[in-house]
Amino acid sequence: MDAWIDRLAEALGQDPLTDAETNRLLGSARDVAHRVERKITPLAAFLLGSATGGRMAAGASRGEALASALATMGELLPPEPPQGSGGSGG
Repeated sequence: MDAWIDRLAEALGQDPLTDAETNRLLGSARDVAHRVERKITPLAAFLLGSATGGRMAAGASRGEALASALATMGELLPPEPPQGSGGSGG
């Protein structure tokens, strides 16, 4: 997977993701899938990328722009269900 995502980044003219970015993005996708709804995870990822790109175009570094977009998303996520709550699993 890492080699493929690096090839995609290169093909799109982007720097490869750092380990920290990868972990944060996968965590955010997990949060959307489990705390909101699985089928909108790709849509949230698109919006995060678009917002990050817009902030970078306005002069922010990629790290700052991504952190800002993820913080905004985090504010909108519903609370995590309690451990062992036996949720329906979407």
